[in-house]
Amino acid sequence: MSGRLSAILAFRLTTAMPDRLAQFYESIGFSAGSPAPLTPAEMTLLGLRGRGTRSALTVGGQRIDLESFDERGRPYPENATAADLCFQHFALVTRDAAAAWERARAHGATPISIDGPVTLPASAGGVTAVKLRDPEGHPLEFLQFPSAARMIPGQREWVLGIDHSAISVADAGVSRRFYEALGLRANRPTLNDGSTQSALDGLSDVRVDVVPMSPENGKPHLELLGYRNSIGRAASRLSANDVAATRIVWGSDRDALLRDPDGHLHLLMR
Repeated sequence: MSGRLSAILAFRLTTAMPDRLAQFYESIGFSAGSPAPLTPAEMTLLGLRGRGTRSALTVGGQRIDLESFDERGRPYPENATAADLCFQHFALVTRDAAAAWERARAHGATPISIDGPVTLPASAGGVTAVKLRDPEGHPLEFLQFPSAARMIPGQREWVLGIDHSAISVADAGVSRRFYEALGLRANRPTLNDGSTQSALDGLSDVRVDVVPMSPENGKPHLELLGYRNSIGRAASRLSANDVAATRIVWGSDRDALLRDPDGHLHLLMR
């Protein structure tokens, strides 16, 4: 398979409300740049007509791009769960998941997790985490590592960087082989279950295979989420102007828009 994936360069969110979404991400610590038009070549690569605009949000040397289009797509699917195959989040590292969650909720975030942050057992990394949605429905996660120093009152460093992006997949084995063929390396998988995982995902009786997939050039990395018994709905074929069409931007040996076996979109760039 051509188009090897060497490093994650950025994440791109489709939005119909770019100003509102930029304000939200600024409230949790991102710095916003000025909007710029997409080139005709970029629009062609995305399979879209008309014009598009991109605004960059940066934190810790990493980037999220907000893209909006004259030709509007579909909103984020109603009642989608963490197990549905449209699900894709990126995990934002913070020193204090509880404080970051309260900050995000005050600026329009809505919960996925039940009752806020939970601390997972050591077998699942021992992290404290909470899943949420931004004001337009894109899933996020705040991730606090066990060794993290707590925030002090008045500190504004809500988000330190992006650790990974996680996607729900129908078959973790099939997806693992797909991404290995593109140059990613599978790290030690875990089976996450129990009450804390169920609370984190906002689902009942969760058993999920988590398979970290690392590019050759460092972080962030990709994680595959294969739910064994909270089987989610298949995703309809996403267009790049649909709000659920989150795209990982990869350094690669070609320019292409790639779909994985479950329909998640990846933008490859030389």
